[in-house]
Amino acid sequence: MAKTIKKTYKFAFKTAFFSAVLVAILLCVYLYVFFTVNILHVLGFSLLFYIIAFIIIQYRVERFIYRRVKKIYDDLTLLESTSLRKKPITTDMVTLTQEIDKYARDKKYEIESLQVREEYRKEFLGNISHELKTPLFTVQSYILTLIDGAADDKNIREKYLDRASKGVERLIFIVNDLDMITKLEVGDLSLKIEEFDIVELVSNVFEMFEMKASKKRITLTFDRLYTEPIYVNADKERIQQVLTNLIVNSIKYGHDKGTTEVSIENLIKNKVIVRVTDNGEGITQNNIPRLFERFYRVDRSGSRKEGGSGLGLAIVKHIIEAHDEKIYVESDLGVGSEFSFTLEKTK
Repeated sequence: MAKTIKKTYKFAFKTAFFSAVLVAILLCVYLYVFFTVNILHVLGFSLLFYIIAFIIIQYRVERFIYRRVKKIYDDLTLLESTSLRKKPITTDMVTLTQEIDKYARDKKYEIESLQVREEYRKEFLGNISHELKTPLFTVQSYILTLIDGAADDKNIREKYLDRASKGVERLIFIVNDLDMITKLEVGDLSLKIEEFDIVELVSNVFEMFEMKASKKRITLTFDRLYTEPIYVNADKERIQQVLTNLIVNSIKYGHDKGTTEVSIENLIKNKVIVRVTDNGEGITQNNIPRLFERFYRVDRSGSRKEGGSGLGLAIVKHIIEAHDEKIYVESDLGVGSEFSFTLEKTK
């Protein structure tokens, strides 16, 4: 319900009224004792006194509360002092209390957000230093060994140079992935939208990693036989990268003799959803919200036995979001995982 009269005005009305009545009574007594009482004069004087008293009381109350409220704002730093000059000052204590509570909540939320970001920043710097340190130290150790005399032996020289080269390649791989994520985040990486058959693209990715999957005896398959092409509008190269990352992950963390299954379903009239499902290790529920963070790994031991840059899922998320689409994940530990994303279907 809207407040038609401010509480300060009610206070001023009542105070001025009682003051005017009291003055009128005293005036009547005074005139009765010393002069003749004229009721019209008394009423006129009382009304005039009432108006003057109301203006003075209201002004004083407003100024009185303004000074103290402004001091509270300044002392608590809940508001910048300039903001008080931009708005009319309210003397409604309920409104003031609500404003103070609102700004206190906002500041608390801001502080909590900054703390979360600071923790994320520290973790990110720790992760990236760890990722870069391993290949850097590897390259350094092989080069120092060669400098110390191992270069004279042709077999050792070739082996150590080959290993150093692989370390450099890993560094380049990490830097390129970081560069891609940065470009995706700032909108610098332009997408080449075209029409293509998503079924054919999945088949091509299957062929690329057939050997890798066979080493772990993992079967790459569709959920059914797709006899007709399914055309979508997207950046073919980037979507291939998405599928590659998801399928490689399913192979890495899949069980021996496991299965990686891809399904393509109509979601709504102009959308399809692509699902990549495996029956591998699965992911605990508390790890799922952070899966798409840079360098975040479910294995907190720091083991890098499965390789990779730790940026694959972060890149997947950014590519899908760059298409204004959604990505989802469902997983149960020991049961398997399902990553799915939407694409625009060609009409």
